[in-house]
Amino acid sequence: MNKTNFESKGSMLTVTRTFDAEIDLVWRAWTEAELLDQWWAPKPWKSETSYMDFRTGGYRLYAMVGPEGERHMGRTNYLSIDVHESFSGEDAFCDADGNVKMDLPVAVFKNQFVANGGKTEVTVVTEYASEAHLQQVIQMGMKEGLSMAYENLDELFKALKINQV
Repeated sequence: MNKTNFESKGSMLTVTRTFDAEIDLVWRAWTEAELLDQWWAPKPWKSETSYMDFRTGGYRLYAMVGPEGERHMGRTNYLSIDVHESFSGEDAFCDADGNVKMDLPVAVFKNQFVANGGKTEVTVVTEYASEAHLQQVIQMGMKEGLSMAYENLDELFKALKINQV
């Protein structure tokens, strides 16, 4: 089983994990709504993308949907994209129309992808406006939720490999 590594320093959080999949598939899982929604939420929650335009200047509007139907909206604005290498952006809590909730922390992130012998290492470096904002999202369960989502991604890769045989 792969381990998710978390390292925080000040207002910055670095998360690294190696996935047992080729870089093309890992990239697609992070950048295509149909695949992203299959793993980007800790069970029993689900991710539902209502809009996604993966390009520099584009954005994704999505909901984290709980088992009782509760919905927490998020918006990711894409700032830069270097196919199969990295993409960066801002991720924020928002309302159903995509208006950012300024009273909650906003993450500025860069996702980096490195191929290594049939596996892919993903490193996500995220910075918040302050160390207090980082601690706030950690208290909200971000580390546990992200670890669970990455486990979902491992399961998705296994299922996709079985279906390819």
